[in-house]
This record gives sequence, structure tokens and C-alpha cells, in this order.
Amino acid sequence: MQTPKHYIGMDIASDTFTTAIFTPTSKTLFPPITLPNDGDGFDQLMRFLKEQKIEAGASVVCLENTGVYSEHLCYSLASHGYSLAVEAPHKVKRAFTSSLRKNDQIDSQQIAEYAYRFFDQLTFWRPPEDLLEQVKALLCAREQFTRQMTANQNALKALLRKYVKTPLAEKTYHLTIDHLKEQIRSIDREIKDLISGHPTFGPMAALVMSVPGVGLLLAANLMVLTQGFTRSLQARQVASHVGICPFEHQSGTSVYKKPRSRHYGPARLRKLLYLAALSLRTHNRNFQHYFLRKVEEGKSKRLVLNNIANKLLKIIFSILKSRMPFIPNYRSVHPMFLKKT
Repeated sequence: MQTPKHYIGMDIASDTFTTAIFTPTSKTLFPPITLPNDGDGFDQLMRFLKEQKIEAGASVVCLENTGVYSEHLCYSLASHGYSLAVEAPHKVKRAFTSSLRKNDQIDSQQIAEYAYRFFDQLTFWRPPEDLLEQVKALLCAREQFTRQMTANQNALKALLRKYVKTPLAEKTYHLTIDHLKEQIRSIDREIKDLISGHPTFGPMAALVMSVPGVGLLLAANLMVLTQGFTRSLQARQVASHVGICPFEHQSGTSVYKKPRSRHYGPARLRKLLYLAALSLRTHNRNFQHYFLRKVEEGKSKRLVLNNIANKLLKIIFSILKSRMPFIPNYRSVHPMFLKKT
């Protein structure tokens, strides 16, 4: 994309959004305007940009990721041909010194200036596949139902230990738990049907699930994270994003801590990788030997499980790059040995 003439920054709220336009020559083109965050506001924005002779091909729009508040606006801008960058809020915040003044107008101006300063680092937004949005929503709903079921199970367990029994409360908990289990099973079936019926995502997910320890949920979460296995397939980047990548902490001779993972990022995916590592430790002979050997060397069990999760990610993304299913007991051969042979 060529260097744009106009940098449009938008600060999104629940009911409104504020727009500011930045140009390298005249700085802020006009005072920021606030419009309603609905269809009428989007039409007003398009008319205003047209009156200001701001063309889609010569401008770039930047806004902070505010989830569902900005979703409709993103689709509207993309449908009119605007290049759109959705940035994490902390990245914009770190680009400016802290100020005592803060409002929507100032924030929109800063976002527009951020787009100008970091234009070469922007990642442009594209409307995701409808199937990915559906799977993402189903995974979120499943996680909520799972938490509710666990909370009800814990409450029922405590209730059953009481001396004075309450049959109606126990029956209600049993019915609620059974209902939640049925809803979770229906969500699993829907996720499976959506993925397996897709001509592109289905075969890719089948490749991922050919790896030992990888089930439908882990494959679906990885598919959503990588936008249908189309984003950068680097195991190290994904491990760092999920929060299972150890980081060193040392300085000189006086500051030293053991490298450890920060445990930030999507907790659901981190939990699934941990459960997959537990499964491999128990049922896979190679990983079982690796686990026992490292523990015997003095490594903590939690650290070794984290290593197994990292190894699993490397295997998964190697499978995706090669487009070949997992081969049990595969042994790689060094190229030098092949050359000599």
C-alpha cells in the first residue's frame, strides 16, 4: 500500500465514536467529530468524508480493539474500501507520554497520529470468515457453560455433605448440571459439524487432530487464533502469545531469577495445551520417557509439562506447514547423512 495522505483515528464507545483526521503537513485537519455508533452514524461518517474529499484509496483508518463495540463499524468501513487497522489499546497508550487530560477527542487524535508514526508496522484488518466467528462464539459459550457446571457441581458437593438434607435443592442442582452437560454436548456437535463441513478448514483441522493429544477443542481454538491457519505459523510466537514461553530475568551479577512463563494471553488455550501435555505424559511412551528423564535430572514436573506443551505446538505447526499427517515413531535424518549415502 502507498503512503496515505490522510490518517483517520477513531475512538470507539458503546453509543458513539469520535473521529479525528491527521495529515503530515497540516497536522489535525479539523476538530474531531462525534457520531452515533449505529447505521445512521456510519452513513453520516461516509458523507462527511466525501465532503472533505477524503478518498478510501488515499487514507488509512486506525482504531483500538474494543470488541463488539467496533465490529459493525469495521464491517462498514471495509465495505466502502477503506484500509483498516485494529490495534491493541496498550500499543497506542505506550506510544505517548501520560497526560492528565483524557477524553474522546484527545484519544482519537492520538490514534490518528499513532497511525501516521507507525504506519509501516500496522496490520490491516480483514473481515473474518463467518465460520470462524461462529466457532469463536460457540467456544466462548462452551467455556461459560463449563464454568457454570463446575460451580454447580461444587455447590452440590457441599450440599450433599450437610447434615440436614434439602431434597429440592439437590434435585435442582442435578437438573441444572444435566441441562448444562447436554448444552455442552450440543455445542461440541455443532463445532464438529461446522469444521468438518468446510472445504478448507476441515482438512487442516483433521491434520492437527492427527497429532497425539490434540482433540477437537484444541484444534478449534488454534484455528480461531490463527484465522483458519492462515496467519504466521510460528510455534514460538504462539507460545509467547499464549503465555507458555519462558522468559529470562537477569542483569549483571546481582539480579537473577529462573526463566519462567508469564501466564498471560488466552487462558482457555493455555489450559487445553496443559491438558494435552498431561495426556501425552500419561499415554505417549516417548513423552513419558522424556518426562521421567527430566524429572530425574531435577527439573520440576510443572516445568517439564510446560516443555511438552511447547514441543506439541512445534509438532502441530510443522504438520500444518508440511500438510502431512502425523507419523508415529518418525525419526528425522540429518541432511549430511543423506548426502554421504
